[in-house]
Amino acid sequence: MVAGGMCLCGLIRLLCSLLIPALFLSGILCVCLVLLLWGTRLWIQQRKKKLISEGKDGRPPLLVAFFHPYCNAGGGGERVLWCAIRTLQKKYRNVRCVVYTGDRGATGEEIVEAAFRRFNIKLTHPVKFVFLDKRHLVEASRYPHFTLLGQSLGSVFLGWEALLKCVPDVYLDSMGYAFTLPLFKYLGGCRVGCYVHYPTVSTDMLSVVRNQDTRFNNAAFITSSPLFSKLKLLYYYFFAFLYGLVGSCSDVIMVNSSWTLNHILALWRAGARTSVVYPPCDVQTFLDLPLEEEKSTTEYSIVSVSQFRPEKDHPLQIRAFAKLLKERSLGQQPQLKLVLIGGCRNQQDEERVENLRRLCEELGVSNAVTFRINIPFEELKRHLAEATIGLHTMWNEHFGIGVVECMAAGTVVLAHNSGGPKLDIVVPYEGQRTGFLAESMDSYAEMMAHILSLSPERRLEIRENARRSVRRFADQHFEETFLAAVEPLFKQVCMNKNGQQ
Repeated sequence: MVAGGMCLCGLIRLLCSLLIPALFLSGILCVCLVLLLWGTRLWIQQRKKKLISEGKDGRPPLLVAFFHPYCNAGGGGERVLWCAIRTLQKKYRNVRCVVYTGDRGATGEEIVEAAFRRFNIKLTHPVKFVFLDKRHLVEASRYPHFTLLGQSLGSVFLGWEALLKCVPDVYLDSMGYAFTLPLFKYLGGCRVGCYVHYPTVSTDMLSVVRNQDTRFNNAAFITSSPLFSKLKLLYYYFFAFLYGLVGSCSDVIMVNSSWTLNHILALWRAGARTSVVYPPCDVQTFLDLPLEEEKSTTEYSIVSVSQFRPEKDHPLQIRAFAKLLKERSLGQQPQLKLVLIGGCRNQQDEERVENLRRLCEELGVSNAVTFRINIPFEELKRHLAEATIGLHTMWNEHFGIGVVECMAAGTVVLAHNSGGPKLDIVVPYEGQRTGFLAESMDSYAEMMAHILSLSPERRLEIRENARRSVRRFADQHFEETFLAAVEPLFKQVCMNKNGQQ
């Protein structure tokens, strides 16, 4: 007993003798880390002073930088970007807008021209483009496993490249790279904000893994294995914790819909700094299209407007359309055609389109399906003006600008019974129907058949209700809510600049 007690005391003394040096070493490392971060911040601030040029009034301009590596894509997120820049240019005289982009295949002038051609958005002042070399670090194809974590860590390196090339006064992440926020806030000394189109991870994604549902981001080999499902669930919980930490450091948080708001509040827990800013939809341009009762025709057009990304679920559209054609009587008039309109950002998207073409061949509907890729705005308007049904199939779409555009153009919308379309867009207006919702291939085919079976007078009534309801998503409403949300950023920056002077 005595010997055992002495051994225990000796072990305790040994642990104590090791604990003190360990604590001392840890303290030194923490101090060194703090000094390193502080020194890095000072170095970055010195670089900023050297790079700043005076404005027309003799004062340095207020640099507002948007982190949007794919600014030349043709999706709804890009429309938000260009409308936000145009809004700031109209409101603030001393603001110079900067866009961090990886679109090295185009010049700044070509990017601005493409924005005008695709979205009918004309900027009032020039934009400075900072071209990044490491955009490949955020490509999903680089991370076949642990994609969310890989892309998020890659965005930190891409953000570091952006910070070294240009240090702004205000930093806005407009594409969903939340892991760049602490980088610009604590090392760059910027006021930071973000516009969240879609949470990188959401409670719905957790439930998909927990329930072992097969989705585009939850492979069958994982859903078939309880062990893999549990491991992926742990990974998602860990990533959600990190996502909440980095997101909560944002000074201003804007979300695009009620669905996104609920998830961001649950993950970031920053309700006082979070507000809903509906994305700008060019509804007036589509509302200007004449809305008339359908005349006798030999063909009905079903149009889909969305980027060719996996989550948009174009295969569901094609399969539902094929089922609709199969169930119609042979030779039945009018004939039907499906027009898939969308943007391709890269080679992956182009390969996805080729896969969709092959699916059309397999289902025997190639002659009835048309693909229109990266088309001009005027052509988009023409297709929507001719369409009877506007189709949208993304599960838990964060908002759905394409849905709004279809409704404004006068199509009868058929969207997924989830996310933004369910909560914010395809909702009754003054107690009247504005569109339809579906979930599965069968329900989409059935609902398309139902819409086509309605009388032209009933379809016209639904189209008119939808048009009246979407005015709340106009550009002017976005400008008002966007400026109200970002105003605290500019007030604080101006106070800091005045104090330094």
